Amino acid sequence: MCPRESGGLFKERNMSLPKKVKIVDVGPRDGLQNEKEIVPTEAKINLIHQLGEAGLSVIEAGSFVSPKWVPQMADSAEIMQKITRKDGVSYPVLTPNLKGFEGALAVGATEVAIFGAASESFSQKNINCSIDESLDRFKPVIEAAGKEKIAVRGYVSCVVGCPYEGDISPDQVADVAAKLYDMGCYEISLGDTVGVGTPGKVQKMVELVSRQVPMDKLAVHFHDTYGQALANIYAALEMGVSVVDSSVAGLGGCPYAKGASGNVATEDVVYMLDGLGIETGIDLEKLCEAGRYISHVIGRAPASKVSLAMAAK
Repeated sequence: MCPRESGGLFKERNMSLPKKVKIVDVGPRDGLQNEKEIVPTEAKINLIHQLGEAGLSVIEAGSFVSPKWVPQMADSAEIMQKITRKDGVSYPVLTPNLKGFEGALAVGATEVAIFGAASESFSQKNINCSIDESLDRFKPVIEAAGKEKIAVRGYVSCVVGCPYEGDISPDQVADVAAKLYDMGCYEISLGDTVGVGTPGKVQKMVELVSRQVPMDKLAVHFHDTYGQALANIYAALEMGVSVVDSSVAGLGGCPYAKGASGNVATEDVVYMLDGLGIETGIDLEKLCEAGRYISHVIGRAPASKVSLAMAAK
């Protein structure tokens, strides 16, 4: 194939990519929740504000779980009360049960999230119940949210692999995703919690899930354990997915998945999307500044290759 034909083929394939992608930055919640040292509340608030100034339209702000289990998130109510909310920006919080939902509602949350898993073992280790039991626990949350006109997002963990079970069948993922969608979740985020996915596996999984949940209701959430996150995101974009979860500075990991490195860095995702001509509405320079700020607070360099490269210029 001559170079001219090759360029034409790339352009033709590129036409299947979305023109616009919504990025959900999970850094302030998923990214910081496993930090051993408590991050000051003011620093979390500053990070949320900086992400908003950078153009993020969805910033996961906190988690209404028991401080006993996730002490880093004990100040989520205070954060929700103190942040200056920007028009057009959503600040979802995690609410795994009705008590958490009521706490979030009391401080003005307009969107909440619930977590399921595609792995029985992971569900038992993570929330001490089976997949079906976990879904039953979410029903009161979704019902209460419906009455209050609060949007509910659903997360599915271990969509490609599990630290305890190994490979996960795409059929299992599709089943859990469909149940969450049928219960009332407006969007389903498919999470490769241990970062073992590769583009072929991701496309097969997304294809099967999209038979039961509309493609425009799906998001992807990749960890970069094996360095595959950007490739996996591109593979999902080719399938028609147009919502991507990521974490500023590559913050985060999974306490229940030994060795799982952080979420893919938002900076790296935006750089790739910019290069593809896909609109995000995000200012990369300001985003990198936000990543460097929170990395300085927690005492280490950003995990974003783009941020490090831009800082070295």
